[in-house]
Amino acid sequence: MVVFVIAVVLVVAKLLAELGLAALNRANVRRHADRAPDAVAAIMDAETYRKAVDYTLAKNRFGSLEMIFDTGLLLIVLASGVLPWLFAHVGAWAPGGKWDDALFILFAGVLLSLPALPFDWWGQFRLEAKFGFNKATPKLWVIDKLKGTALIFVIGFPLLWGLLSLVTAVGSLWWVWGFALLFGFQLLMMVLYPKLIMPLFNKLTPLPEGELRTRLMAMADRTGFKAATIEVMDGSKRSGHSNAFFTGFGRFRRIVLFDTLIAQLTPEELEAVLAHEVGHYRCGHIPKMLAVTALIQLGGFAAIAWLAASAWFNPAFGFPAHELAPAFLLFGLLGGAAMFWFTPLGNIMSRKHEYEADAFARNAMGGPAPLVAALRKLAQKNLSNLTPHPWFSGFYYSHPTLVEREASLVKGA
Repeated sequence: MVVFVIAVVLVVAKLLAELGLAALNRANVRRHADRAPDAVAAIMDAETYRKAVDYTLAKNRFGSLEMIFDTGLLLIVLASGVLPWLFAHVGAWAPGGKWDDALFILFAGVLLSLPALPFDWWGQFRLEAKFGFNKATPKLWVIDKLKGTALIFVIGFPLLWGLLSLVTAVGSLWWVWGFALLFGFQLLMMVLYPKLIMPLFNKLTPLPEGELRTRLMAMADRTGFKAATIEVMDGSKRSGHSNAFFTGFGRFRRIVLFDTLIAQLTPEELEAVLAHEVGHYRCGHIPKMLAVTALIQLGGFAAIAWLAASAWFNPAFGFPAHELAPAFLLFGLLGGAAMFWFTPLGNIMSRKHEYEADAFARNAMGGPAPLVAALRKLAQKNLSNLTPHPWFSGFYYSHPTLVEREASLVKGA
């Protein structure tokens, strides 16, 4: 009973903290709704700023409602005994040999995601559509959900089966090998995802020969970033938001640009955005983040092994003691409530990396102007919140605010 109460306290505390931060952010945005601060007014015209304020407030209110629903659903599921019931029934008809445990985790995950679908639909076809961002059709939305669910079983089942089978194969140190299996799988997916998974959802085409491709490839070459190809992704079929990223490593490295990004920026601005992405690579941010991720995952596996071995964890939620599959699922459901409080630490590191990548792009472009112009356009096109509450941005933002990034770029010039 004590364990269950502690879990409920963690979940509720997380919700209250999130709602409190959201309320602070709403209040700060409203405080500047009628007149933008001078630094913001220099970035965004009055009409766009007003629309960005409305978009931010609408997303904030919708997000708070969604958080309340998700938390209530989680508490009901934990208290109702539906998960132990599902565990017993899947175990009764599955063929055994860890198949039943893997299927239990997958079925539970899929079933728990179903009640959130109306929120997903509303966010896409009401909120995003109201502000001109949604480009998807209901048919595409349904197809995406079906494809995603199929991938969960096609990829998730063998991975889970392998993880759960390690207990029998290697004994008490299964969690070390489990971490190695998962981390190795993630590295493999960095190569395979753009080749096998991404094309299931988006069309990727090579950037056509011309000024833009020549310019981007030349910039990549002079900054020491050898990319196999530059590809354009048809992001516009789902959203008006834009992005750029690179995937893979070594000879599998490739640059991906959203078609919306190409439409919004000039060739020089696109070059600056790409220089920023290259900066992450050249500054060693990728291996640093992978190392941090590895340490967190290793700690997570150790925690799961400890909880599964205990006589008190699983029974607190109605499961048999020492069963690994329920411990996996419960850790997935409750781990976020404990790790939530460490979110700012990861974002501090991420924001430091963003400043460093900005500085790299400034030096590669011979000054801050191209990147500043690109960031301003992206803020305008995406209706970014330029007046977040400092506590909100400090807790959640993996990137500095645009005002902070501009100040750093100009100061370092």
